[in-house]
Amino acid sequence: MPGPKITPEILLRAYAMGIFPMADGRDDPEIHWIDPRHRGIMPLDGFHLSRTLARHIRQGGFQVTADRDFTGVVEACAEREETWISQRIQTLYESLRALGHAHSIEVWKGDMLAGGVYGVTLGGAFFGESMFSRRTDASKIALAYTVHRLRAGGFQLFDTQFLTPHLASLGGVEIPRAEYRDRLAAALGQSAEFAPEGYPPEPSEVAVSLAASGRTQDRTQTS
Repeated sequence: MPGPKITPEILLRAYAMGIFPMADGRDDPEIHWIDPRHRGIMPLDGFHLSRTLARHIRQGGFQVTADRDFTGVVEACAEREETWISQRIQTLYESLRALGHAHSIEVWKGDMLAGGVYGVTLGGAFFGESMFSRRTDASKIALAYTVHRLRAGGFQLFDTQFLTPHLASLGGVEIPRAEYRDRLAAALGQSAEFAPEGYPPEPSEVAVSLAASGRTQDRTQTS
């Protein structure tokens, strides 16, 4: 039997408190609330753009869109042997999308959805939920464009929930729960736009902007 009814408003309050939902599988009716002792974040001024990824972005050969296929991105993220994105959680994200609080970035190779990222927005915070890749570097490209868009829109916090080796290689870091909550409180007090005026940029603009902001990481990390 499904657990207590959770509305989109309750879900947003949970994010504002620093907790997020997970399930034990696609068909799991239960929702578990997670509050990690250490939180992964992606510093918006510290994305690590390797030479290879910068070249891939500049060369193009793909199209990047926002909110064109939110459902497709969520379903692609859930297409794994083990997933925390249950049908119930996906339905909640679809409700947040209808309210303007959930967004996706899609990377297209022709007509194929090759990669993407989706997350929740609240004030100046973006809570990155999941990403996927069906082609080499597609998820990295999606993440790079997400960082660039969040910076352009005035966001203050990019929450990645956990720090994976993949995210760490791109500049992600881990901070204690108390520090995260301080940063979250500050971000929630700010306003930001996921679709800022004048967006989107050319691929070369994304590469140049991220390379400039990530120079410190380039000195300390290899590509």
